[in-house]
Amino acid sequence: MAIITKEIQFDASLTEGARNAIHTCLRVRPNERVTIITDESTREIAESLARQVDEVGAKRTMFVLEELARRPLKDMPLQILEDLALSNVSIFAAQALTGELGSRIQMTAVVNKHRIRHAHMVNINKQIMVEGMRANFEEIDRHSTVLVEKARKARTIRVRSRAGTDMVAEFAPHLRWLKTSGIISPDKWGNLPGGEIFTAPNNVNGTFVVDGVVGDYLCQKYGELSATPLRIEIRDNRIARLSCSNQNLLDDFTAYTSTDENSNRVGEFAVGTNTAVKHVIGHILQDEKLPGVHIAFGHPYAEHTGQNWISTTHIDCVGREVDVWMDEEKIMEKGKFLV
Repeated sequence: MAIITKEIQFDASLTEGARNAIHTCLRVRPNERVTIITDESTREIAESLARQVDEVGAKRTMFVLEELARRPLKDMPLQILEDLALSNVSIFAAQALTGELGSRIQMTAVVNKHRIRHAHMVNINKQIMVEGMRANFEEIDRHSTVLVEKARKARTIRVRSRAGTDMVAEFAPHLRWLKTSGIISPDKWGNLPGGEIFTAPNNVNGTFVVDGVVGDYLCQKYGELSATPLRIEIRDNRIARLSCSNQNLLDDFTAYTSTDENSNRVGEFAVGTNTAVKHVIGHILQDEKLPGVHIAFGHPYAEHTGQNWISTTHIDCVGREVDVWMDEEKIMEKGKFLV
């Protein structure tokens, strides 16, 4: 049985984004069951989401992580995983702590097994709720569909920027492109706010300059990186060399991407498609949806992309104002779509 927690008040500015999440993105129906997982820091946002579920008339349970286990979590509490397996829809709206990725992978394994419509809202905050979560996700879905169809035909995608990015990614027919536009289906859980297409690349070579943000818990630690960009040289899909004027970031990123044998391997190549996101704010959940390109080192979402390797880590890297070519067609200039 879920722990019953006392309802708390929430800022009315959260309502529009919460309504978008429940009604448009997750399309919760009255006859469904919803599991909400949150923490003390994010409880107000979780309450705004719960209110929308209640207005639909669906059944729900809510878990506050600190009420069930000490953080950082070594494992997702069994009580949550058991409840999750009974639901049609789930939401994870909580802050990421160092070392907790494994517990979230345990959660998404249940989501995948039971084909749950899952909204992943790691590090969600009020700013994101009133910016990226107020997007027109149906329009983003239509545009993302056009882009993903182009991407599925492309054999190479080239990315350049004034900051120094010059990278070519190669793709293969057996590696699937996915669309996570914010309209969440049982086929693939998605981050909210949504707005990206992605795959696991077959190979990547060149230089990628991270002048936006890096992901996981390093995002909270270092924020936006325009003043101290991280330069990543990639050879045959792996990190060949790193450089950055911020030595602490360089050390932390090096340690993160050295965790296991595939932590330094490009596991994701993605194009952000959320046109409501206009600027980098220092939070990976929203910033990776910025129109442009981001890549990730580590776990390639093999169960969805069809890649044949895995990793225990996954860290996103976002660049700004990129030019992008799918084969010979230029589809983006300085972060603005041409298609």
